[in-house]
Amino acid sequence: MDQQDKNSINISRRDLIKGTVASGLLLGGAVQSQAQGSANMSPVSLPPPMVKPGLRLVTFVPSAQEKPRVGVVLNDGQVLDIATEGHGSKLSFDPYSMLSLIHAGDIGLAQVQQLVTQGMKKRMMRPLMNQVKLLSPIPRPQSNIYAVGWNYLDHFEEGLEARADKSIKEYPKNPVFFTKGVYTMNGPFDPVPYDASNSPEADWEVELVVIIGKTGKNIPEAKSMDYVYGYSVYNDTTLRDVQQKRHSGQWFKGKSIDGYGPMGPWIMTANAVDLDSLRLICRVNGIEKQNGSYKQMFFKIPSIIAELSRGLTLEAGDIIATGTPPGVGFSRKPPEFLKPGDVMESEITGIGLIRNPIKSEV
Repeated sequence: MDQQDKNSINISRRDLIKGTVASGLLLGGAVQSQAQGSANMSPVSLPPPMVKPGLRLVTFVPSAQEKPRVGVVLNDGQVLDIATEGHGSKLSFDPYSMLSLIHAGDIGLAQVQQLVTQGMKKRMMRPLMNQVKLLSPIPRPQSNIYAVGWNYLDHFEEGLEARADKSIKEYPKNPVFFTKGVYTMNGPFDPVPYDASNSPEADWEVELVVIIGKTGKNIPEAKSMDYVYGYSVYNDTTLRDVQQKRHSGQWFKGKSIDGYGPMGPWIMTANAVDLDSLRLICRVNGIEKQNGSYKQMFFKIPSIIAELSRGLTLEAGDIIATGTPPGVGFSRKPPEFLKPGDVMESEITGIGLIRNPIKSEV
């Protein structure tokens, strides 16, 4: 295939993705349907059927008149409403709060699994994902999102020339931690805001996030996976010049712009995820920019949890973004940045996909 053919394919995919967001077409191998004009529609791609007894846990809004609640996405794309299915039952958690469910631990998960099992025996139609509004699984985090920088060797090396701080030339011996403010949290299909007066250098970073399932401190690496509740897709969207050149090179502000952390479309419970098989992919306007695997991650999740929890309490419901593979925009030649009208797509194979248009605030 020559370069002209490749360019034609990329352009076709870009046009398809843009049209998908505009029209609400539901893409994916498991489910394909046309949105029925719903303003709350969310274009969603389902991964392959999950491993039992794993669950896809979502926070969703059935209609504009109703409040957000916890649901389970079934393999046929239907959304099972835990508040409705559990009506009259004595639940150990608030079915309108994902954090409440996470805090309920194994007991809460067992109750949800029971409701799913019972619900699937009922012959009834439930709304599909494109008929509800999917929010971030944790719409308002209880604390800042923890994050790991430079957790892929190739990502560290690709930025050596482009980074403003030239003094760091050797790969760190321990994980590099920072946090993102709670208002960075954004929905899986909601717009990412763009304000050129603040910065024209909005950049992409697809990441796997870990959701902590129980509170702990000084967690041994050998036991750290017992503290994992589940996983989700995330994009650590960043204002690159703010991160590197303003505020004396301190990362927090450039990483903490409101809406610069879309997450979703669900939390996949830990027992449904094979970490070694995961690939992290980011596309902009249908053109692949990042493609890396969990196996390439330098500090694996057990090491991250053990090191982060040394002298620091991690709480059930905390979120940890585990780092991005190479292919970010600022290190490209010439540099590339997001702009209004672009569509940023973040996918982790076996977990799910999120798709966010870039929208000017001005």
